[in-house]
Amino acid sequence: MDVITECVIARPAHEVAAFAADPDRVPEWYANIRSVEWKTPRPLRVGSQIAFVAHFLGRRLAYTYEVVELDPLRRFVMRTSEGPFPMETTYTWEPLPGESTRMTLRNRGTPAGFSRWVSPFMAVAVRRANQQDLRLLKTILEGSVRAAPVTPPEGRTLA
Repeated sequence: MDVITECVIARPAHEVAAFAADPDRVPEWYANIRSVEWKTPRPLRVGSQIAFVAHFLGRRLAYTYEVVELDPLRRFVMRTSEGPFPMETTYTWEPLPGESTRMTLRNRGTPAGFSRWVSPFMAVAVRRANQQDLRLLKTILEGSVRAAPVTPPEGRTLA
């Protein structure tokens, strides 16, 4: 499975990246994520481990992601090898003219066992969920839903 979803958000890339890559903010814009627990100390960095509990397709899913790549203003990659459906999630942020950002959300996974047979259906469900999540993120960041102020990534300042 390899699902790529994107949207354009009318906010600068540093603000979109700071909000989207903050694990504590994930339940605000990922409809299926119910909770987040840091397994390693903050701040977010390569090697950080974050446990998520989600409800997806009527099932409770608990999994831990490890951050494998972090360029705070351009790219964020996390990966899990747990369970029947190991997954890699990648966020990228591309600055666009007019203080806008193209955010791309990519989910790649290689199902094992029974999950291999449902992979095509999973891709459709993941795409639909990602589209909804990116729409909510866009709504929050463009100001239609009030969110707490966006802070810059660790060690960076807002321009």
